[in-house]
Order: sequence, then C-alpha cells, then structure tokens
Amino acid sequence: MPELHKSYFIKEIENFKDLVIIAYVIIDDIYQEITPTHIKNRRNANDSILSDSEIITISIIGELLTIDSEKAWLGFCEKNFKDLFPKLCGRTRFNRTCRSLHAVIDEIRKRLSAITRNQNSPVRIVDSIPLPVCKFGRAKFHKTFRGYGATYGNCPSKKEIYFGYKLHLLVTLDGFITDFELTSSNTDDRDSLWDILKNYASITVLGDKGYTHKNLVSTLKQEKNIDLIPLKRDNEKVQYSKAFRQLIFKLRRRIETTTSQLTEHLNIERVRAKSLWGLITRIKTKLLAYNLCYYINMLIGRDTNFSRIKALIFG
Repeated sequence: MPELHKSYFIKEIENFKDLVIIAYVIIDDIYQEITPTHIKNRRNANDSILSDSEIITISIIGELLTIDSEKAWLGFCEKNFKDLFPKLCGRTRFNRTCRSLHAVIDEIRKRLSAITRNQNSPVRIVDSIPLPVCKFGRAKFHKTFRGYGATYGNCPSKKEIYFGYKLHLLVTLDGFITDFELTSSNTDDRDSLWDILKNYASITVLGDKGYTHKNLVSTLKQEKNIDLIPLKRDNEKVQYSKAFRQLIFKLRRRIETTTSQLTEHLNIERVRAKSLWGLITRIKTKLLAYNLCYYINMLIGRDTNFSRIKALIFG
C-alpha cells in the first residue's frame, strides 16, 4: 500500500508521459491491494490485451485531457503512446471492461482518501451541482434516462429548470473530495445529507442556504454529533455575526473552486453516457481523476493548493 511516510520518490514531472506512468504506478499499487481475487482472476482475465490498471489509468488520463470521446482518445493513445501501451483493445471491450470496474474505481478513490489522511479531517463542506442529461427543449422526447431516476429539477444558481440528476459532494477544506451521492434532480439537498453523512460522526459540516431547516441542525447534532452550519436565509430573525459570515463564505469558496474544476475542466456536467451504468462509471472516473491529481501534487510538493489540475497536466 502506498503511504505518505514511504511515498514515491517524485521530485518533478518532466513531461506528460511521466504523469501517465506515475498515475499507473499509483493506481496499480492500490488496485493490487483492494481488488478481490475473484475480480483479478475472473474468466479470460489473463488473455486480456490491457490489464485492469491500464484501463483505469487510460480512462483517467483521458478525462484529465477533457477528451469525452473514447474512440478519439483510444485513437490518440494508439498514435502517440505506443511505447506506454503497445497494444490496445477495441473501444467496445474497453468501454465494457471500464463499466464493469466502476466499483473498483470507487474503492481506489476511497483508499486515496485514507492514504492522504483526509478521512480524519474534522471539517467538511457540502454542496450539490446539477447534471442535465439533455437540453431542456428535448427533455420531453428523451428516453435514455427516463425511468432511471432522471427528473425535472431547479438549479437556483443558474436560475433554470433542467432534466437529469444532482451530484452531492462532500469536500475537505483543502479541496479533496471524500464522498458523493447521485440523486434525482428534484431531491432536496437536506434529504441527501443523511446519505452522504452516513459514515460520519463528530464532525463539522458547512452548507449553503439550501441546507437550512429548523430541525435538521438539532437532529444531526443529537443523532450523530455532527455540527451543521448552514448559511442563514435573509428572512431569518437570528443571524450570524458579520465576522462569522465572512469566515463561512471564505471556507465555502473551496468547494466552489472544486466544483468549478469538475465542471469546466473535467466536464462533469456534460453527460455523454448512454446508460445510467455508464454515467455512474464516468462520474466515479472523473472524481478519481481529480483526487489523483490532488495526491500527485501532494507527493511532489507543488504548492499548498494540491487540487490544481491544469498546473499538473499542462504546467
């Protein structure tokens, strides 16, 4: 298991191929530790052209380069990364294998969280982002995700109604994503809070005005010893002091930076999947790609802002 006290000897990343190799080594180390034997030794696994670790790594690097088309990305790898991946399987097999590994991908993400000690952080920030599956004008005719949890929902920040899902994120103060939940777009943020905090107790959670409820704060405190601190609505009689409000705004800016990178760089709001299974796999891959960049930045000591993706890839 890779641990920080005996971390990889990485001083700098000279080129993009270095990043691919480092990502593969980290992914493969964790894969070998956490993956059950029945998955490693499944039927025909030894005859596969690419190993599971190679498939996961290729998927992650493609997401980091903002390439949404698997066909285009595999073609690029075949032309430019022959020294790293001498043989590539077909796109269909690649996609099918990647989807079947979605649980392994998520376990790797969880293990990265344990390695970086972020599970022990006493403060979390919670927020949600919309995941529209199609343009609003075509929602009436959309069939792919209808019947699989996709609903009409409202996005207050964009002041629009959309058809799709909602992604709820739990993030540390330095930007590491520790947990997530995918729900229907009409799910109340306060209802999803119980699911995303099911494995937590005795922590402090910062939320926006969407998590304001007269009984939610007291119930969380009583049942799980969790201190929920949501932003106050303007019409509430009891308000925080100005200094405390400014502190909350400053701390919550961290998750806004995280969601900005997920949407603008990793294109998490651009749904190209043709099934719910495929959508969940792409979400887990994008979140793992983000956290992997965080971990590599931590290893090389780039700076205190470990979640800088572009600086790592293009710097």
